[in-house]
Amino acid sequence: MLNFLPKPLIGVISFLLYLFNTLFWAMPILGLAILKLLPIRQWRVGITYLLDHCATAWIALNNRTSRLFSNIHWDVKGLEQLSVKDWYLVVANHQSWVDILALQKVMHRQVPFLKFFLKKELLYVPVIGLCWWALDFPFMKRYSAAFLKKHPHLKGQDIMTTRKACEKFQFKPVSVMNFLEGTRFTPEKHQQQQSPFQYLLKPKAGGISFVLNAMGQRLDKLLDVTIYYPQGAPSFWDYISGKVREIKVRVRVLPIEPELIGDYEDPHYRARFQQWVNQLWLDKNQQLLELQQGESR
Repeated sequence: MLNFLPKPLIGVISFLLYLFNTLFWAMPILGLAILKLLPIRQWRVGITYLLDHCATAWIALNNRTSRLFSNIHWDVKGLEQLSVKDWYLVVANHQSWVDILALQKVMHRQVPFLKFFLKKELLYVPVIGLCWWALDFPFMKRYSAAFLKKHPHLKGQDIMTTRKACEKFQFKPVSVMNFLEGTRFTPEKHQQQQSPFQYLLKPKAGGISFVLNAMGQRLDKLLDVTIYYPQGAPSFWDYISGKVREIKVRVRVLPIEPELIGDYEDPHYRARFQQWVNQLWLDKNQQLLELQQGESR
C-alpha cells in the first residue's frame, strides 16, 4: 500500500499505470477484433472468449493499481448467488465515472465480463473507444422527441441497435449493463427533471425493455446494483489519487418474470413495465436513504 504518498503524486502515478495498462491490452484486443471479422460463427465465438479474457486481465491490473495506491473500504453485500456461467441484465444508479470502475471491481470474476451500453460519442475516445467497440460494447445514439418529430424515419433506430447488439450476446455468458437514468446524477439535473426520487433521476425504461425483448429467454437474472459514496460522488481524479475512503455497494438478485418481456410499443405492456421500473427505483431510493443513515439491508 503506497497511499502514504502525496495525493497529487499518487494520482499521476496511478494515471500513468492505467494508461500503460490500457495501451498494453489495446494491442491484442484490437488485433483479435480484426481476426473476428472472419464470418464464421464458431470462430467468432472463440475469438470473443479470448477478447473477454484480455479484458478481464485489463480490469484485474487496474484493480491492482487501485489497491496499491488507495485504502478504500469496500462495503459490498449481495454477491453470494452470482456465477460467471450465467447471463445477467445489470442495472445501477449513476453518479460518476467512478461507477464504472466500482462495478468492474466489485463484479470482477463474480459475473461474466460487463458490457456497458455507451453513448455513441464515446466511440471516438482515443484507444479506449476502439477497445470498447472491439469488445462488443453497444453504442447508442439517442434522439430527443423533438428531433424524432422532424426526422420520423429514425424512430425505432434505438430498438434496432439494441437488438443487433444483443445478437452478439447469445452464444456465451454475458452481463449486459445499463444505467437507467441515462446520465449522471447532479442536483441541477435532478431539479430540472423535477424527479420524484430524492437521490435518483427518473429512470428510462425503454432501454432495458428492448434488451429483455431481445434476450429475455437467454437472460437468467436481473442484478439491481446500488452504489453509495459516503463522502459524496467522487471524480475520476479523486478515485485514482487515493482520496476516496469508502464505497458501499448493494446487489439484489431478481428473477426475470415472463411478464417483463414484451413489445414496448404496446401501450398496456409499456405502462405495466414502467410501473415495475418505477417500483425498482423507489426501492433503490429507499436503500440509498438507509445507506446514508448508516443502515444496510
